[in-house]
Amino acid sequence: MQGVRPQQRDIEHAPNPDYSDQPENSARQCMARAADEPMAAPTIERHRTAITRTDLSRPVRLALEDGLITRETCVFDYGCGRGTDILHLQHREIACRGWDPAYFPDNERTPADIVNLGYVVNVIEDLQERTDALRRAWALTQKVLIVSARLGLEAALDTLTPHTDGGITRRGTFQKFFEQQELREWIDTVLGASSVPAGPGIFYVFRDAQQRQSFAAARYRRQFTVPRQRLSEVLFEQHKELLEPLIGFLTTRGRLPEDVELPETDAICQALGSLKRAYGIIRRVTGDEEWNSIRAERRQDLLLYLALSRFEGRPRFTQLPRDLQRDVRVFFSSYSRACALADDLLFSAGDRVAVDQACRSTAVGKLTRQALYVHESALSQLPPVLRAFEGCARAYIGVVEGANIIKLHRDQPQVSYLSYPDFERDPHPALTSSLLVPLQTFKIRYRTYRESPNPPILHRKEAFIATDHPLYEKFSRLTRQEEKKGLYEKPELIGTREGWQVALVARSLRLAGHRLMRKAAR
Repeated sequence: MQGVRPQQRDIEHAPNPDYSDQPENSARQCMARAADEPMAAPTIERHRTAITRTDLSRPVRLALEDGLITRETCVFDYGCGRGTDILHLQHREIACRGWDPAYFPDNERTPADIVNLGYVVNVIEDLQERTDALRRAWALTQKVLIVSARLGLEAALDTLTPHTDGGITRRGTFQKFFEQQELREWIDTVLGASSVPAGPGIFYVFRDAQQRQSFAAARYRRQFTVPRQRLSEVLFEQHKELLEPLIGFLTTRGRLPEDVELPETDAICQALGSLKRAYGIIRRVTGDEEWNSIRAERRQDLLLYLALSRFEGRPRFTQLPRDLQRDVRVFFSSYSRACALADDLLFSAGDRVAVDQACRSTAVGKLTRQALYVHESALSQLPPVLRAFEGCARAYIGVVEGANIIKLHRDQPQVSYLSYPDFERDPHPALTSSLLVPLQTFKIRYRTYRESPNPPILHRKEAFIATDHPLYEKFSRLTRQEEKKGLYEKPELIGTREGWQVALVARSLRLAGHRLMRKAAR
């Protein structure tokens, strides 16, 4: 595995940590080799691809985090291998069964709310059989099908013997490495449905088109905390428990519910007269400012969803779930006006000047000459144009697991997802991997730093987060200490782990957590 070369630079001047020499398409190269080197059909041992995991597979874990798999759903694992996911889900009291042609061939293939076709299609060398497996899994799906496969960025071409559209590994197994868009187009074509990217190489296919739209819209809806109570109000105190569901709805959607949207409506109306009067009591107690902010930002979230939905063919108004239809009417009066504003937002995300101006004007994130770096927790606080810019990459790749710093390039239309696993705990966390998404070619590139003895590290962590982050002051205090000791005088020398250690040793300093201390003399 290739390590990163030692670099004596800070992050502001560090070379782009994105992988630029990754093979573009392993499948195409394998096919080219196969044409030049015809060979007899090998024996494929598919069962040897099954592994025993210590935890859930990535697709199932994402579906849990996204709220698709719950204790109220039943799951069927199509091609379950040794059944590790089944055991882990059952341990979580989630109904789950599975079938595998090698390990559980006698199990019945039964319909389920959620069907997982996890890393199955990439180990089937016959294209027709691969297609049949996808269709059979879809036929069992009642709500959501999860399809995952390995991507070209994982390919190790020197270990593969070309075969059909993939290659044979040294273990005698077959692997087909897809490109992200190639996998999506194949799924959509075979099933006649529009899939949703959940992560690199992972897609959700929804039976219900409205459930799909609700899921897509929720991805861009930020999480809010309920405004704090400022005044003592007799009616509020008397009916606080009854008002909690209304407060929750207002916090989530930024508008009053219609009667059918809130089960507690009748009880609230009997006690307080109407939902509008109940909302008035809540506003008087908690104040108007934060509720106005929630309303404005919820409107922006909806606009972002509508902008990005254009990539897949924006749904007609009647195809939206009823709750989204109500949101549109409240926030924009008409769907045509909402779509026009959404188009303006999407086009601004493709305007390099607009993106650069937004990067320079935002109060959130660390600005360098080439990019704006922001922690995942502060994404929702970026200007709309930057949220749309990042959203274009996320609409293509889904959630990049482990990535917590997002790099918005100012000089090129591309977004990078950087992984710093110890961001909160380590005072200067090291970069372990980066994934680059070019917004013109969409040929994703990946680079790992896990084996590097001298990876890039972060400084001034408070710059990446919002000022209301619970660790902002802690990070800021360390930065002030380091500045006072002159550790940032030569930023070009401290951008890597080794360079930073040299700077600390030269000043007889050490770090104890997020505290800078004098190193004891020997």
